[in-house]
Amino acid sequence: MLITRATEYAIRAVLYLAKQPAGEIVLKKDICQTQDITPAFLTKILQPLIKAGIVGSQRGVGGGFYLARSPERITLLDVVEAEEGPIYINQCLMGEGSCARDVFCPVHGAWRHIRDEMTRVLAEYTFARLSAMESENLGARLPLQNLSPPPAP
Repeated sequence: MLITRATEYAIRAVLYLAKQPAGEIVLKKDICQTQDITPAFLTKILQPLIKAGIVGSQRGVGGGFYLARSPERITLLDVVEAEEGPIYINQCLMGEGSCARDVFCPVHGAWRHIRDEMTRVLAEYTFARLSAMESENLGARLPLQNLSPPPAP
């Protein structure tokens, strides 16, 4: 399974919005520039997020995009499912009766367990947590500054 480029970019766009002050409307061009997403592609990937109530949009002068929920209430699972749809892992998990072997097939149970664990882990990662992790990662990469005063002349 490979998450699509659209989902990857949607995650980046939501993470960028999560780092902005609550309720702040972010211009489309700013998201595009900072996340290396073309305007047309950004519009395409944000539509499912708007429909899912994750991102909001405001048209007109001063318009742009904003998070419709707090970053603490948006998970990776929310964004993945908004972009990709439900996570099935295998066709046999798509619904009751989708596989004639599901009653006795041991792999069916394994696929269900894998899917359940994957969705559980994706649901653990909120965008507030991811934003904090990014800040920590960036802080760790900055060179340490000499905190002692300069020598007297």
